[in-house]
Amino acid sequence: MPRRITAPAAWLHRLRPGRSRRRRLTVAVLAVLGLLLLPVGGAAAALRLQYVGEPSAEARTRDRDALWLGHAWVDGRRTDADLTALAARLAGTGVHDLYVHTGPLAHDGSLDPALAPQARWFLDGVHRRLPGLRVQAWLGDVVAPEKDGLHLDRPEVRTRITVATVQTLALGFEGVHFDLEPVRSGSAGFLALLDQVRPLTAASGVPLSVAAPQIDPVPGLHRVGLAVADHGKWWSKEYFADVARRVDQIAVMSYDTGMPLESLYGGYVARQTELALAATPDSVDLLMGLPAYWQDDFGHRGSAETVAAAVRGARLALGRSGRQSFGLALYVDFTATPADWNAYRNGWCR
Repeated sequence: MPRRITAPAAWLHRLRPGRSRRRRLTVAVLAVLGLLLLPVGGAAAALRLQYVGEPSAEARTRDRDALWLGHAWVDGRRTDADLTALAARLAGTGVHDLYVHTGPLAHDGSLDPALAPQARWFLDGVHRRLPGLRVQAWLGDVVAPEKDGLHLDRPEVRTRITVATVQTLALGFEGVHFDLEPVRSGSAGFLALLDQVRPLTAASGVPLSVAAPQIDPVPGLHRVGLAVADHGKWWSKEYFADVARRVDQIAVMSYDTGMPLESLYGGYVARQTELALAATPDSVDLLMGLPAYWQDDFGHRGSAETVAAAVRGARLALGRSGRQSFGLALYVDFTATPADWNAYRNGWCR
């Protein structure tokens, strides 16, 4: 009996070697996928757990929040009626800093004064309608080697950016906010720029502020991003700390995460907040960015990356810290909807 059963099986195996190879290949692929999905599933579960629980009642605005504002406020497109509406929108919130887009910087680091002909009008209008708010010049550009832009390793480029800082302070801005992307983790040129500008802002009694990438969710992940996609999406926690020690404010761009679900995104923001809290000195204001815009692609799912989820995630992490030098920053005024503002107010403001 055994021979009658095994003989046909061996015969079939010899006649159909393709099916056998396909089967072995299928099993191997499934095994590899299983190995890959196990850590992914574990990471998703960990992020979901980060989002569990109720935020502390004390994890509310410290009145150190910020709002990124578009270029229309300084180029003549906005009106007095727009300023009145902005004042009404911000009344009763924790917003203390306005980052108004005053650039962009040219690729050589210089700033064309003609880009912001209404800067003084905006500054005067904010001070009349919203006394106590601080207006910072938001200066940005793309950065080499990843983009055809600023070469921060070149001293002459850093010098021109420093001159641009002096220009904006002469206009009456009460700080400068650098949004230079993508600065790769470990960039010595960026640190040198901050070391060059900080004495100027300190002498003027105004803050130096930067927009920062997210911190490696897994140690060394920034190296993987560079090796696989030649893209510096994350900073190591050590480099984040190096930057934070050189500025007065650091605002984490905690969006464009690719998270597919709101709960996972909220957990991711909680984790990023924990990492940033640990890396930022208490003397430096740490702000976590809120995605007040809609986009639906591989890097940003609008249904997942919501203001409500980001606020809740940040509160969950902050509640375990008690830190006072902390805020939330909404990006950006011209895309924020009433629902975004309500989520910020109801979830964060007292």
